[in-house]
Parts: sequence; C-alpha cells; structure tokens
Amino acid sequence: MIRVQREDFDVGRELDRLARGDHAIGGVASFVGLVRDLGGTAAVSALTLEHYPGMTEKKLAEIEAEANRRWPLAASLIIHRYGRLEPGDRIVLVATASPHREAALAACHFLIDWLKTEAPFWKSEETPEGARWVAARADDEAATGRWRKK
Repeated sequence: MIRVQREDFDVGRELDRLARGDHAIGGVASFVGLVRDLGGTAAVSALTLEHYPGMTEKKLAEIEAEANRRWPLAASLIIHRYGRLEPGDRIVLVATASPHREAALAACHFLIDWLKTEAPFWKSEETPEGARWVAARADDEAATGRWRKK
C-alpha cells in the first residue's frame, strides 16, 4: 500500500493494520524517517517536500513491486509526506511484513534506500541563510547501488 499525503500518520495504528488478521506473518520491520534540525553544518528550521501527484505514486508503486519480487512479503506499506515539515516531524514510514524476519528486514532496508534516491521528491531546507535545495548525496547513491542487480 502506498500513500502520499500532507497529514501526519500514527505509526502504531499503521503497523497494526499492516499485519492484522494474517497469522502467517512472523515478522514486521519498519523505518520512520524524521526531519532533522541540521542539514550539513547549517541549522534547519523547516523542510519542504514537493512532488508531482500521479508520477510520485507510480514510481513508489514500482519500487514497492520490486521489493515484492525480491522477497516473500505478505504486506508492505510506504507512507511519504509532503509539504512544510519542522524538526521532529515524521516524513516517511516504510513497513514490511513476511512469514520470516530476514525477508521483512531486508525488504524494509531496500525500500528506504531506494526511496532516498529514486522517489521523485524535491526537498528545500529553511536555514538562517535562507532556503536551499537539498542535493543528492553520494552515500545515498552508494546505498542504493548495493541493491542494483548486476
């Protein structure tokens, strides 16, 4: 399941819904991304995420489908927020459920790595020097690279 939304989400409620009623699930793995108050060396007072509706959901569905091809998942969830967020606010929830913990953990790790580099979101940080676009990071690209099929 994929949701791109402006409003916050309840992590506990979302995780409960993910596995409810499926007693074949042996493990649920999750990742919650938060807004930090530091971007590099500059203080960050807010982060604004922009996206193109339709295009974003399509790309997230492709990433989710790839995780389901690679691992035996019973369920998966990606919730990604957009709009203006402040330090401490939740940005993203990725959760995977599988009969076995290893698949749930690996798929969750894969999804968050791929979201960082492949999901079409544009981020702007508000700093004391003004707003600035967040550039792609080499270490994020390297993390995604390890999942690429040779």
